Amino acid sequence: MKIRLILAHPLQDSLNARLAGHVGARLRAMGHDLAVTDLYAEGFAPALTADERARYYRPPFEDRAGLAGIEGLVLVFPTWWFGLPAILKGWIDRSFLPGVAYDHAPGGGAMVPRLTGLTRVMAITTLGAPWWYDRVIARQPVHKALKWGVIRPVAPRARFAMAAFHRAETATEPRIARFESRLSRRLTLHFS
Repeated sequence: MKIRLILAHPLQDSLNARLAGHVGARLRAMGHDLAVTDLYAEGFAPALTADERARYYRPPFEDRAGLAGIEGLVLVFPTWWFGLPAILKGWIDRSFLPGVAYDHAPGGGAMVPRLTGLTRVMAITTLGAPWWYDRVIARQPVHKALKWGVIRPVAPRARFAMAAFHRAETATEPRIARFESRLSRRLTLHFS
């Protein structure tokens, strides 16, 4: 399976970078064709330019993110303020473009998906909050936004999964190792 992994954390020694390395090694061991993009290391500019926005209804746009032809997508990022980091939100804004991820429907109707070959998506995030606050109080806003607001409109056949590591600031090595073990099992099930 052709898979793209996106890492969105500014620190090279972060838990997110460690998890991205773990995921990459696991997917490669499973025989997948993996391309990794570290948005911070590449100096990705997240702001949608005025020119890009002005042309939004006059595609085509260049597929700079290499979304066409991928079958799997993995996003590894921290959840900050119960939202995506700005660099990842900007990557979505500048990559999931008309003519690349979707087409505008005639007459302003629903988007017409273009990423029909994308069948597996997994988001892996770290949070400072405990699980109960994310699930019960906040009601998993990042999960909902990614699944229903980003992936479903452009890749309606894609199976979406999310793995969250809560209370990341107080993580211990044994807890991280248990999470990586569970993550390996989930990757095997999701990307088989």
